[in-house]
Amino acid sequence: MLKKLILTTTIVSLCLLVVLLNTTTPTTAGPFGILAIFVFAYLTSLGVVTFFLLTISRIIAHLSVAFMARRPLEGFSLKRSYYYSTVIAAAPILLIAMQSVGAGGIYEFILVILFTAIGCLYVSKRS
Repeated sequence: MLKKLILTTTIVSLCLLVVLLNTTTPTTAGPFGILAIFVFAYLTSLGVVTFFLLTISRIIAHLSVAFMARRPLEGFSLKRSYYYSTVIAAAPILLIAMQSVGAGGIYEFILVILFTAIGCLYVSKRS
């Protein structure tokens, strides 16, 4: 059920993002339109990162069988990859948002990376 929900949300948000970007400009969209663009971009990247993490973790788990004799690695479950991707998918959206207001320096980049690392550490401790 979660897989279908994530997939549907990703496809719908990608379609709405494409429509919004092709039909409006920032001046005609207004604040609500710009907020919608960021929300749809986050939802799209959330789905993409979720399935990317799931695929990569399963590939690594499959390859670890050949290298680890005692206890091979296990891949992430869909739920766990979703938890990690909620934090990781926010990083590019935060960088784009900061760039759009003119605050896209190295200091801000380091802060976003630090935020993402702390978020992933929190997810790993909680799950």
